[in-house]
Amino acid sequence: MDLIESYAQDLQLMRKTWTKVWVMGVIVTLAMLPWFASEHAVYLATLVAMYTIGVQGQNLLIGYTGQISFGQAGFLCVGAYSFGHLSRMGVPWPLALPAAGLITALFGVVVGFPSLRLKGPYLAVATLGFGIAVYQIFVNSTLLSGGRMGLAVTKLSPLWGLSSVNLSYYLNFGVALLFTLATYNIVSSYLGRAFVAIRDNDIAAEIMGVDLARYKLLVFAVSSFYLGVQAGLYALLLGYLEPNMFTFSETITFLVAGIVGGLASVEGAMLGAAFVVVVPFVFSGLKQAVPALFGTAVILVLLFEPGGLAGCWAKTRAYFRQWPFR
Repeated sequence: MDLIESYAQDLQLMRKTWTKVWVMGVIVTLAMLPWFASEHAVYLATLVAMYTIGVQGQNLLIGYTGQISFGQAGFLCVGAYSFGHLSRMGVPWPLALPAAGLITALFGVVVGFPSLRLKGPYLAVATLGFGIAVYQIFVNSTLLSGGRMGLAVTKLSPLWGLSSVNLSYYLNFGVALLFTLATYNIVSSYLGRAFVAIRDNDIAAEIMGVDLARYKLLVFAVSSFYLGVQAGLYALLLGYLEPNMFTFSETITFLVAGIVGGLASVEGAMLGAAFVVVVPFVFSGLKQAVPALFGTAVILVLLFEPGGLAGCWAKTRAYFRQWPFR
């Protein structure tokens, strides 16, 4: 166990030289992925990077703050269509992307108000109602959804000698890297400690000076911003939107990613995102088996490894750190 001697040292992202070396090695390898991997593998890696953003936002809300939400599909729908309509209005995608995140964050604040009064399953049902309401509104509104033909959205064009697939990968990889650094900074700051205090005991947190209303609404806004940016990237990647892309099954996908990857863990968000993208691809010939595999994975994790894949990774690192004196 590393001895932390100061608050500044506690805030450091990587305290050991070896950690810095292997992390930089992973980043460089991922940056070079389009050079040696097939186009389909690059596309899967793009989806993993994209889902990493949204799952991290969900993790801040559920894992670190303990606010159960089933409204992920609704936030994704708002973010994607916000990006789509902004791009059709002529807004450049570098501006439309954060704008979609901000619009989704505003919806997150509105949905977060019930969290000031509701907890646990009651809050979960309230957010579920938001997701269903958003889906029904877009399904029944031709103006918002584009009708049966859907909504055409601007796609990335080849640039600097990169194909659209490789360019999408680098864009999503870069954005995911920025959001990962931001998440690490959030969870290690006073803000992250306030979130954890609310999760562990909100009454004690309030007694210690944590403004429950402020931080609950803030975490809903931040989480929704993450989901809105992911949705914008998804729209930019596909170039097409229609409401059936944002059904409740998308919410289930996010919940599976969070539980299997590991709640309250930034690394868990990455591993969970990889799980929900790679597993359906591996079993693409047995599409009906994917929901059963997801359910089985969740049950096994809850029974044998509550820390998820991130917990397994932490135990593996601890084992080799003490080897051979174990």
